[in-house]
Amino acid sequence: MNTVALAVFFEDDAGTGGARRLTLHGRLTMAHIGDIAGPLRALAPGGGTLAIDLGPVDRIDTAGAWMVHRLVTDWSAAGVPATVENASDDAKRLIAEVATNDKPMAVRPPAGNPAIVRLERIGGAVVLASDNIGNFLAFLGQTLVVLGQTLIRRRSLRWNAFIHQCESIGVNALGIVGLLLFLVGMVVAQQGAVQLRQFGAEVFVVNLIGRSTFRELGILLTAIMVAGRSSSAFAAQIGSMKLNQEIDAMEIIGMSPIEVLVVPRVLAMGLMLLMLGFYGAFMAVLGGGLYVWVALDIPPVSYVQRLQEVVPLSDFVIGLVKAPVFGVVIAMMGCFQGMQVTGNAESVGARTTRAVVESIFVVIVLDAFFAVFFSALGFN
Repeated sequence: MNTVALAVFFEDDAGTGGARRLTLHGRLTMAHIGDIAGPLRALAPGGGTLAIDLGPVDRIDTAGAWMVHRLVTDWSAAGVPATVENASDDAKRLIAEVATNDKPMAVRPPAGNPAIVRLERIGGAVVLASDNIGNFLAFLGQTLVVLGQTLIRRRSLRWNAFIHQCESIGVNALGIVGLLLFLVGMVVAQQGAVQLRQFGAEVFVVNLIGRSTFRELGILLTAIMVAGRSSSAFAAQIGSMKLNQEIDAMEIIGMSPIEVLVVPRVLAMGLMLLMLGFYGAFMAVLGGGLYVWVALDIPPVSYVQRLQEVVPLSDFVIGLVKAPVFGVVIAMMGCFQGMQVTGNAESVGARTTRAVVESIFVVIVLDAFFAVFFSALGFN
């Protein structure tokens, strides 16, 4: 039988107003249910019960199962118990699958007061920032204790790890730092020459190059480059170890992760950034000297003599004082974010990004503090 025939039989049921029995014949498929959709919608719930007899059904698909399920659901919602009888195993399975997936769409909760919602977000951000600061201070305290014990030889420094980090942070960064600062020196010289040429004072380009690179740009740009390169590496390395439970294993066997992982990185970063800062300032001066030699006809000998006259020793010392401080901060931020990794690999990426952003931010803030501090001391 290729069509669907609908038969509705009413049977009296004393005391309940009668029972209804709905018998479906033929194929209950997408191609044929249109024949009975209208009559089924015309049936009004009533009586004591409804029995849907699927015994005569030859074939049923998902569309037919959905129709039967909705019929049972609608009548039951109207207070008339509805059941399915004589269904084949396939029909039962399809109807059960349809019923399982018939879930109401999630309703978005009504929006609250925008001011309250914004205050809640601000409060949550403040609480999160407070927790982060507290965790960092605890990490900083632990690191300083272990570092102090290492410096007074109550703990041994892991020299292999220290030398490896020195190579990774310093030696491997010579190329990129040198190229960056060399080009920055040329840019400073070019822009300074363009502006000073308006007043016939191109010779003062040497002053600009010397004082800006030795005191500020050399160490600041080097620190930013190292923060993006090494702080992210620290966070990723320690974060991966945290996910692999290697840090937990260290603690179980009595090894301090701070001593093994953090202290060598902090000491290596402080030492290498000191050297890289000097190297970067030298490359910036070299790039500026090349430009003024080619574009302004200032020979190298005159350039060096002019640098000795206009760049005070204090500028050089200030740059060297800031370098190890920046290095320690960068290493601490990277190691701290690595220790905060939890959950899955996505956390490693998020913490690595935070390590770079926070390291660069703190370096710039500290550089501004040093500028104000040394100016207040009279080193202008």
